[in-house]
Amino acid sequence: MRFDTSPAPHVIAGYTVPRVMFQVLFALLPAGIAHVVLFGPGLLLQLSVACVTALLAEAAALRWRGRDAAPALKDGSVLVTAFLLAFSIPPLLPWWLGALGTALAVLLGKHVFGGLGQNPFNPAMVGYAILLVSFPAEMTRWPVPMDVDGTRTWSELAQMSFAGFYGADVVARWDGYTGATALDSIRSGLDLRYTLPELLGREDIAGTLGARGFAWLNLAALAGGLYLMARRIVRWQIPVAVLGGLLVPSFIAHGLDSGTALGPAMQAFSGATMLAAFFIATDPVSAATSDHGRLWYGAGIGLIAWIIRTWGGYPDGFAFAVLLMNLAVPFIDRYTVPRIYGRQS
Repeated sequence: MRFDTSPAPHVIAGYTVPRVMFQVLFALLPAGIAHVVLFGPGLLLQLSVACVTALLAEAAALRWRGRDAAPALKDGSVLVTAFLLAFSIPPLLPWWLGALGTALAVLLGKHVFGGLGQNPFNPAMVGYAILLVSFPAEMTRWPVPMDVDGTRTWSELAQMSFAGFYGADVVARWDGYTGATALDSIRSGLDLRYTLPELLGREDIAGTLGARGFAWLNLAALAGGLYLMARRIVRWQIPVAVLGGLLVPSFIAHGLDSGTALGPAMQAFSGATMLAAFFIATDPVSAATSDHGRLWYGAGIGLIAWIIRTWGGYPDGFAFAVLLMNLAVPFIDRYTVPRIYGRQS
């Protein structure tokens, strides 16, 4: 009798690390196309630096540890870290900050703990959080997307992207073409005592569905995430729980105070919501392992992100939410992993 299984560890046959990782990269393609169309080629520049830095850091770390680097460089895992970080940082970020964040993600977020399969924290979010805390001004400077008023051309966005990538002062040279994200603008406006309807009426903040530009990015990331679910690369529990943890309290808060609390649609299609729900929170190494545990883990991420977006000092909050729930994974697994058959405790 022939069984369609892989060698240990026993998983669904054919679901090797390279296959899973390159499926994830393929699923990011729609979001990447939307990103480049709306914000210019800055993402491609950041990806080039992030991928090269990630491969070099991976090879150096494995050599220091006395291990063969060739299999790790071919399995695509470090490229997923580079892609997720590049998608998370602003496309105008100078190249050396992108390289620094990627190196920290690979060396500090991954290899300090033993490499692939051993890291308790999502490596990409480790690099992103360090950059956000250390360089807050640079990490909140985004180009104004193409779909705001129709007066900007893609060639102008390209010029600005190259200028920012090489360290030019894009604020001084391209005033009116750069700014904070919609979530950051809403946070600043509410602090100045504007009401939410007044802020959402501005064409540079909100569209019919969510944040200008970011609504399309989130729709594209959602499409890629659904593809991963259909291919059984990602289980449904974490994405659904993340969105539930974010959208349920936002629905309640918006119903109680529509003047200051963002509604579910704006929360879902702004910032990095869908990227976090389907690509970041679902990291199989740093996430919870049981079905019930994944639900608690994802709901915690969504709830913490909502709390940070509502009262915290950062406009998005998903990076810190993921890292905080990574800390809680051992506790979640302790109380949600099913008891082994034949044991009483």
